[in-house]
Amino acid sequence: MHIEPGVVTGAKLVLSYATGIAAGGVALKLAAETVREQGITSFAARTLATTGLVFTFFEILPHFPVGVSEVHFILGSTLFLLFGAAPAAFGLALGLLFQGVLFEPADLPQYGMNVTTLLVPLFAIQAIATRIIARNTAYVDLRYRQALALSTTYQAGVIAWVAFWALYGSGFAVTNLVNIATFAASYALVIVIEPLADLAVLALAKSLRGVTAPGLVTPRLHNAA
Repeated sequence: MHIEPGVVTGAKLVLSYATGIAAGGVALKLAAETVREQGITSFAARTLATTGLVFTFFEILPHFPVGVSEVHFILGSTLFLLFGAAPAAFGLALGLLFQGVLFEPADLPQYGMNVTTLLVPLFAIQAIATRIIARNTAYVDLRYRQALALSTTYQAGVIAWVAFWALYGSGFAVTNLVNIATFAASYALVIVIEPLADLAVLALAKSLRGVTAPGLVTPRLHNAA
């Protein structure tokens, strides 16, 4: 989902900084709530885990440049279900930052728009989860349609933000529209795979109920709200 260098340039980058700061503010609010409810040690451990996983996803899992961006397996809904919204948000932001600093410095000017593209859909699935998952249901007991709804929301959010940045930066020229459509069509294939990954990870977590150390996963993974 990395926006390619050159798609948004010059003064237009200011908007990406603003949206990135706003997304970071929401993440900080969620972090404060998580620390208050579950403790700083648990939050730090989960953030460390998600950061390592995100960095691994971006560097090791297959990723292909398509149109205005790249097709990645981000597994945003998986991170949310395992670790909670705040650790997932910080892990996505930090994993992306470390990748840019260590391997892709050309991506750093795009950091604001890329972190926005990752985090805002995460906040969306948190809101949707409260609507479609009953309070007496642990995440390990989710059904396919629920996992599909979360994953589809996340991936659709990523596609929408990528399209927005591309249109904002490069306008409505035919070539740009074709590149956006090509990216969206390719990225939509991820929606087929990620719900299955969610269910596979949740099934593994369910088999490890009582084995996983408290604090290393979100309490909602194994317990009703």
